[in-house]
Amino acid sequence: MTHDHLDAPVRTASRPFGRVLTAMVTPFTADGALDLDGAARLADHLVAEQGNDALVVNGTTGESPTTTDAEKERLIRVVVEAVGDRARVVAGVGTNDTRHTIELATSAEKAGAHGLLVVTPYYNKPPQAGLLRHFTAVADATGLPVMLYDIPHRSGVAIETETLVQLAEHGRIVAVKDAKGDLTATSWVTSRAELAYYSGEDALTLPALAVGCVGVVGTSTHFTGAETKLMIEAYDTGDTATALALHRRLLPLYTGIFRTQGVILVKAGLAAQGLPAGPVRPPLVDATAGEIAQLRADCAAAGLPLPE
Repeated sequence: MTHDHLDAPVRTASRPFGRVLTAMVTPFTADGALDLDGAARLADHLVAEQGNDALVVNGTTGESPTTTDAEKERLIRVVVEAVGDRARVVAGVGTNDTRHTIELATSAEKAGAHGLLVVTPYYNKPPQAGLLRHFTAVADATGLPVMLYDIPHRSGVAIETETLVQLAEHGRIVAVKDAKGDLTATSWVTSRAELAYYSGEDALTLPALAVGCVGVVGTSTHFTGAETKLMIEAYDTGDTATALALHRRLLPLYTGIFRTQGVILVKAGLAAQGLPAGPVRPPLVDATAGEIAQLRADCAAAGLPLPE
């Protein structure tokens, strides 16, 4: 029996932003002001110590809903300078207003960002035709590569497969942060379009690789970045046993970081490590003693204990 159809080349996307990206928290001072020195230190740590190929700033984990446009621009400039040529900086610019999103995109380009993360417009629930128009307008507005962010449980609307395939025809729409949690839908898109798919859910990174994803935009990767990169590299070389072992070891933290809103526990963990973090801004609230104790247990279970 022959399987000639299996001899056809498998569609594989490039890695425009590397393998491991962290959606970086935005450090604040004790009184809640933007801590730019802390942001530079944290960015350096995430690249030098956690092996990140790129950093996403001004995402939800960066508390973008409660930072001003001016703060966003200053943060991009500081992080770009801090990482230099060691990593790329992807700026979150997505809002539920196309005009405002374009303003943030052009500001990010001027500030030196290397790419844009554009989330599905949230709350106003546009139809697919509206999503096409929104994402295309943003991609047309700058010369930067765009990563779409598909996260229907936050935005209220999914980017459907046909929409993604159409958007992939745009020369600057090159990647997707996939937090849809639907690997069947992901499989259809990666089989039909030249989009670099990045898992937007830490715990799904390994299974996502099997259906054509190329990496992760993570939250727990503030702490698991180096090991996650080893997991992806092991999978790439065909060492699936090592990849699976790393996935299973890191699972307590891949999932545990989301016991409450992710930035809350990331900031608690960074503070325990003596790294810049500071408080969260309202309406978020800082981690409780019980949540910090559970985070310590999750970190220990993942083989990455926090300092006492």
